[in-house]
Amino acid sequence: MPKMKTHKGSAKRFKRTGSGKLKRGRAYTSHLFANKSTKQKRHLRKAAVVSKGDFKRIKQMLTYMK
Repeated sequence: MPKMKTHKGSAKRFKRTGSGKLKRGRAYTSHLFANKSTKQKRHLRKAAVVSKGDFKRIKQMLTYMK
């Protein structure tokens, strides 16, 4: 059976943490900052951990990610 291919779009968006979870960037960070509060913009800078339900789907796309 042939090797599975890594989904390259996902590989660029997610990073593995030391404990094996997946980190992701947050949405709403590309434009329209005048309408967002300073607090909201500050929290959007921090990475988030992928939720449990999404983790199962993303794990299949990132077959060989360590």
